[in-house]
Amino acid sequence: MYARNVTLHLKANQAAEFTRTLENDVLPMLRKQAGFKDEITFLTPDSTEALAISLWENKENAEAYGRDTYPTVLHTLERVVEGTPEIDGYEVSNSTFHKIAARNPNQSQPVAR
Repeated sequence: MYARNVTLHLKANQAAEFTRTLENDVLPMLRKQAGFKDEITFLTPDSTEALAISLWENKENAEAYGRDTYPTVLHTLERVVEGTPEIDGYEVSNSTFHKIAARNPNQSQPVAR
């Protein structure tokens, strides 16, 4: 499993609109993407930043989304986000929610627990 982490700077007083836009416009696009598993979004206590973590079956699915659909998502979020979001990607080591086995960093396959 692969995680795509996006850090966004929100425009002033736009946290509620960001949440609505994510729910009504962005998540439906994500759910149509091959390999999409889940989206978890966090807001800072002062509502000036958001961290969006999307989980994918594999890196290739996340990269295809980044090339093909993410530009549309960015356009959709223009009214609530300022600046360019920062994107990082990670191989998921483990997850209690998704029942992912821990990965041995020296192997490409999960380690049985």
